[in-house]
Amino acid sequence: MGQPMNVGVVGCGVIFAQYAQTIERLPELRLVAVADLDPDRAREAVRPYAGVEVLTVAGLMADPRIDVVLNLTIPAAHAEIALQAIAAGKDVYCEKPLAPTTDAAAGVLRAAAAAGVRVGCAPDTVLGTGTQTARKAIDDGLIGRPVAATATMMTPGHERWHPNPDFYYAPGGGPLMDMGPYYVTSLVTLLGPVRTVIGAASRTRAKRTIASGPRLGEEIPVTVDTYVTGVLVHESGVLSTLVMGFEGAATRAPNIEVHGERGSLVVPDPNYFDGPVRLAKVGEDEWETLPASAGHPGAGRGVGLADFATTPAGREPRAGGALAYHVLEIMESLLSSAHSGTALTITSMCERPEPVTAPAGA
Repeated sequence: MGQPMNVGVVGCGVIFAQYAQTIERLPELRLVAVADLDPDRAREAVRPYAGVEVLTVAGLMADPRIDVVLNLTIPAAHAEIALQAIAAGKDVYCEKPLAPTTDAAAGVLRAAAAAGVRVGCAPDTVLGTGTQTARKAIDDGLIGRPVAATATMMTPGHERWHPNPDFYYAPGGGPLMDMGPYYVTSLVTLLGPVRTVIGAASRTRAKRTIASGPRLGEEIPVTVDTYVTGVLVHESGVLSTLVMGFEGAATRAPNIEVHGERGSLVVPDPNYFDGPVRLAKVGEDEWETLPASAGHPGAGRGVGLADFATTPAGREPRAGGALAYHVLEIMESLLSSAHSGTALTITSMCERPEPVTAPAGA
């Protein structure tokens, strides 16, 4: 194995610690420097990691040691920071989404292609043993030819626990844009790219009331749809039904189910790396829990960056920019379809990501 890829992080918010812990234990990566609008926050974030420098954003971009910029800024800044990294000749790996809109994301990908650098993007939870074991079961024919899938995420809304939930109810937020990347990325990983979508959506309340923290009782405006549903028509012909809502107390629906001609799979929560995969076969009464047979065991956020680092030149990483753009277009088109009442064709295409085989001895 060659030298580790040197990582510079822009954005030291809550998610930084999860990435830093993963980077520290993976030989493919080395954390070199960080930058944040709040230097004190940056210094506190790297305190457990000896030798990591705190720089300005401009200083980080100019640092010749850094191979890849890990972009952990807020979604509204993703494209801006990515373009700065690309202009500096560095690879870039973003937290989800790749950019706030497909237009902005397309600009990032064009700039990267022109500069000869690579783009990767979360979520990488699909590389864990949960989604990958389900993927292997499908590829091994345990459910026969896949026919349909369902994906469900339902909560009462983030204002019940988040002290500053404004973003979730503003453009770029809502249940689909917030949580949809996990579910749609998993569906594409399991069943391949999507060709057409048709959606419906609603917004039941003009305001939400913050239920915790120093702003307890404050009302915030709701300017996005808080219940989104629709059908994704995969290139393979599989129909996936998606339900994303901040409108229910709870649900007992599985996060993801995949149905085939000979059986059905329950796929674990795509917001996590692992979890049980359950199989029911036609003619059998009981569900069987499958052993973890593929994916990265014990994975954490950042394993997609390690995959990015070790993907040979000329090949698309599993958590690559093409997949992230395709997922963003699917979600944006689903919302547009909900408002127009017509089915929309997805113009982008990506390859179904390569599976993550089980490690030797697993």
